[in-house]
Amino acid sequence: MACESALPAIMDEQALMGLNPNADACYRQRALAYFEQLKESQDGWEVCAEALAKGIYSDDHVKFFCFQVLEHQIKYRHGSLNGAQQLLIRETLMKWLQMQLMSTQSEKPFIKNKAAQVFSLTFIMEYPTVWPKFFFDLLSLVGLNPNGLDIYLRTLMAIDAEVVDRDILHSPEETRRNTIIKDSMREDCIPALVESWYQILQTYQQSHSELTCQCLEVVGAYVSWIDLNLIANDRFVNLLLSHMSVEELREEACDCLFEIVNKGMDPVDKTKLVESLCQVLQSAGFFNVEQEEDVDFLAKFSRLVNGMGQALVLSWTKLSKTGDVKVTTETLRALESKVPLMLQLLVHEDDDISANIVGFCYDYLHILKQLPVLTDQQKSNVEAIMLSVMKKLTYDDEYNFENEGEDEAMFVEYRKQLKMLLDRLAQVSPELLLESVRRVFTTTMQNWQTTRFMEVEVAIRLFYMLGEALPASHGAHFTGDATKASTLQDMMRTLISSGVSEYRHSSVTLEFFETVVRYDKFFIVEPQHIPIVLMAFLDHRGLRHSSPKVRSRVAYLFSRFIKTLYKHMNAYIEDILTRIQDLLELAPPENGFPALLSSDDQLFMFETAGVLIVNGESPADRKQALMRSLLTPLMEAFRLLLAKLTQEVDEERQTALADCLSHAVGFASRTSKAFSNKQTVKLCGCSEVYLDCLQTFLPALSCPVQRCTLRSAVRSFLHRMIICLEEEVLPFIPAASEHMLKDCEPKDLQEFIPLISQITAKFKNQVSPFLQQVFMPLVLAIFEVLSRPAEDNDQTAALEKQMLRRSYFSFVQTMASSGMNEVMANQGAENIERVLFTIIQGAVDFPDPVAQKTCFIILSKLVELWGGKDGLVGFPDFIYKHIVPACFVAPLKPTFDLSDAQTILGPEFIQFLQQEYLPSLQISPEIAQELCQVLQQPDTKVLKNCMKVLPHLLHQIISFCPFSLFLYIDFTLVRVNLWPMFLLSIHRYFFSKPNCKNWKYAGFRNSRPRGQQLSVPHTVQLKDRA
Repeated sequence: MACESALPAIMDEQALMGLNPNADACYRQRALAYFEQLKESQDGWEVCAEALAKGIYSDDHVKFFCFQVLEHQIKYRHGSLNGAQQLLIRETLMKWLQMQLMSTQSEKPFIKNKAAQVFSLTFIMEYPTVWPKFFFDLLSLVGLNPNGLDIYLRTLMAIDAEVVDRDILHSPEETRRNTIIKDSMREDCIPALVESWYQILQTYQQSHSELTCQCLEVVGAYVSWIDLNLIANDRFVNLLLSHMSVEELREEACDCLFEIVNKGMDPVDKTKLVESLCQVLQSAGFFNVEQEEDVDFLAKFSRLVNGMGQALVLSWTKLSKTGDVKVTTETLRALESKVPLMLQLLVHEDDDISANIVGFCYDYLHILKQLPVLTDQQKSNVEAIMLSVMKKLTYDDEYNFENEGEDEAMFVEYRKQLKMLLDRLAQVSPELLLESVRRVFTTTMQNWQTTRFMEVEVAIRLFYMLGEALPASHGAHFTGDATKASTLQDMMRTLISSGVSEYRHSSVTLEFFETVVRYDKFFIVEPQHIPIVLMAFLDHRGLRHSSPKVRSRVAYLFSRFIKTLYKHMNAYIEDILTRIQDLLELAPPENGFPALLSSDDQLFMFETAGVLIVNGESPADRKQALMRSLLTPLMEAFRLLLAKLTQEVDEERQTALADCLSHAVGFASRTSKAFSNKQTVKLCGCSEVYLDCLQTFLPALSCPVQRCTLRSAVRSFLHRMIICLEEEVLPFIPAASEHMLKDCEPKDLQEFIPLISQITAKFKNQVSPFLQQVFMPLVLAIFEVLSRPAEDNDQTAALEKQMLRRSYFSFVQTMASSGMNEVMANQGAENIERVLFTIIQGAVDFPDPVAQKTCFIILSKLVELWGGKDGLVGFPDFIYKHIVPACFVAPLKPTFDLSDAQTILGPEFIQFLQQEYLPSLQISPEIAQELCQVLQQPDTKVLKNCMKVLPHLLHQIISFCPFSLFLYIDFTLVRVNLWPMFLLSIHRYFFSKPNCKNWKYAGFRNSRPRGQQLSVPHTVQLKDRA
């Protein structure tokens, strides 16, 4: 042993028994404790090293355990090991590897993978300085022994994962380390490694297919960063191509060739490489896709062809910029010679094979889009791609529409890829796409009764997709281009009049309604078709379809349809409301029967009903009657359910009742979204109806159970009523606020504050008496909630408090900016102090940029309002003691990020300082330039060091400006967007000439006017920042 162990020389056998997965909890706990003991010990790992080197244990779990201990030592303590200990690790690994060479039985894969990780970690720590011959030592030991080569190849893959894999994020230090390793490997050992790979591939291609596949994977992984000429040569490529004919190897050989093709290189050389590969593959018969039955191999081959095609596209793109017409043309010719193969793969019945070639197809279309004129062959290619896409969009017979699983999700994603191709086709040849879709659609609609559902669905789907492939401004597909508008109108007439909405398959039904709503502007041009479509929405085809999925989607689509065409609905309003009446009923929890629509779906139905009533041409009294008939059943059900809830003791029943009550309030609230600036609640005569709703819903705030659900619902309704009813809602606000402030949780308060802010911003002086009463109770409730203790690791509680703070600061900001500062000023000196100190605390102490910004905006506004001679008594003293220091302290906090993009103002402010602001203060250009250069340095340390230079700079500035100290704050914080705004407010309103003409710098601390003194408040959550 390299050094004497503090632990026994033998391992704890009883602890090792706990490594068995079947061991009881006591033994497993002991094994875990033993593992931690060995990890923490300085030399306990040596016991494990000895066990591995001598092969003492045959149990796989013990061997894995020993490698884990060794891995931890290398990963976290390698730097503290002396030379003898590092040598012991190397010797242990090599002795263990030597035992594998002599063993007749291979280790389990999980043991070999862990061993490879330990080898790779050792390599990363010691190469190239301590163990420069790592690979040569490995290769000389293993030779061509299969067991040894297995470990060697797994080690190479583990090294790739640690050093090369771009999917793994590395620190800058790790990136530098990895670069050194790769550079050293290129120089020292890569040729030897490549030679070893060739020998493995050649020797074991028939006898050890797994080993050969491993080696192919290694070649594919390393080819991205080694010299390509070592691999892309006749000897190596011919060997790889021969593997394409071996069933066990060809999938991995495809992947390896893909990585070779994907290697970055000169475009001309890349074209030659791809062409040479294609010639050999074509000669070997691999281009005859129809004759190949192995879909797994074809999926890999499709990926290879896609890589070769995209490589040629990239070469053409680069060469087209050089102006070399000959070479560019040859590359395009080479690319287009692969199009027939691409089409075979694109249209293949297996979607994985087709999906793997979509990238090449898309890039090829992108090239065609750039060409000034298409040849006849290129036009033919475009049409062939179009037909392939149309065919592949079709559903399979096995698609499960009612219980969509993983296969269905994969097909949906595949369809999205095909849609991208369709969009690209529209850019290349919009006329061809329009005509092709029209032909397919018209033919299918003529015979939909005898056509399979998937063909009918895809015909309508293609029509739907035209709406995005051939975009129009605001969905105006039926104006502008006459050919396009005429074709689309013909197709819409066919869709509606064909009767295809009667097709008995949910996919066709849904596609019909989706398409009708996609082209809803058609009905503005031809409104005579509206009744037919309305009936489809309202009967068994739509809202009363047998499938819940269809009903749910149709409820949403019907809402969109009505919102677009409400001006054309006047003749049908009352008929529609009658037909959907049963769909607007509140489903009580004790009903027991499943409703046709969910509560979320009913929201759309209530909004639709509201839109129909509000936007109809009926007089106001009729609108009021219709709205009352819509909402009265909700109010009646609400009263009954609320009475039941107050008496219910079962918690599950309480929850169900509260949810139902919440839905009732939500439905009423949703109807109000129909009102607008033109059609207000008053003009429609509906104020009284909504006031009745308010009176019905507000008693829920005093319900002793399920407070959170009920308060949230009523609060949302109040938000809507403030917008809709305006001043008429004000009498209800005080009582509602009183109830909502009782027994508050953080979330309750956080959601209540926006309501008060909305009232403040909208009604301002009208609610001044109410705000006068509620301001401090609300603030004290917030303080009380924020002061509640919480567990240190309770992230949910911490986030709730952070959001509550933000809401609180936002509320104060609303008060200040809405002219309600007098409400705060009238709260008394002690209370206003508490509020002001929370704002200082938010600006300085909390590492929350959102809250900090709000706090400084508040302070800026308060300086503007209260900083002058007529402002709040004692506030100037508060500015000196707290606001000004906060401007220095906040940006110097370690949590303050001056490099945050949202706080950078940019060079235009520096320009403003140098050219306008500073010269206006008679500051010399030299001093101004010196200051601005310091402030533009990206390193925050420069900003801190600037504080040390402050006296030197101030001495030169003071003679020019009596308030230059405060001007310096602007300089110091010029990098931060909100600070100059805030501090310029101080200059403008507090240190303007009328206010500071009698002040002198030398004595400003003692000579400033004093009013009421602000004492430090004694509060739990605040501290004095003086």
